[in-house]
Amino acid sequence: MIEYIRGAVAALNPAAAVIETSGGVGYLLNISLPTFSAIEGRSEAKLLVHESIREDAYTLYGFADERERELFRLLIGVSGVGASTAMIVLSSLGANELGAVIATGDAKRLKGVKGIGTKTAERIIVDLRDKIKPTGHTLVLQSGAEAARRSDAFDEAHAALMMLGFDRKASDKVLSAIFDEDPTLKAEQAIKKALPRL
Repeated sequence: MIEYIRGAVAALNPAAAVIETSGGVGYLLNISLPTFSAIEGRSEAKLLVHESIREDAYTLYGFADERERELFRLLIGVSGVGASTAMIVLSSLGANELGAVIATGDAKRLKGVKGIGTKTAERIIVDLRDKIKPTGHTLVLQSGAEAARRSDAFDEAHAALMMLGFDRKASDKVLSAIFDEDPTLKAEQAIKKALPRL
């Protein structure tokens, strides 16, 4: 079982990272927006790992800290919540806000996350309320990117949404509207705004 992977950040986007170890092996890990923000701009990183092994796939999920990995594992243990949905929840809310949402029983906030319906939101709260404690406020993403970077940020956000399984045309339409509202957004901020609209 892989506990963590440490190495050079060979590739990075808001949905995935490739970490190259000293042995020259590159590991592809699915990541959340908070983890992307935590390692963005770094040449090396250490990601805690959750392995998903099925007959048709071997997938690695990477996390910048133990709390986020534990929340991911708790979420996928809830009936009706798969790994992709859990990553979208973590990307939409962040670990701290998710803890607060569950602790306060805010099903309405959970239902605002793509892929989470009323029953699933209530099930998450009932199943996890005693296991999750809030530790602060939601993650504040960096802001103030220059307008000239809009094209790169748009492309990066669009590619990440494709990797998360969202429809190409719908993603393009939503992102266009978001960047029209604020052309200075960074990719991860645009994705966070786009998730509830898709």
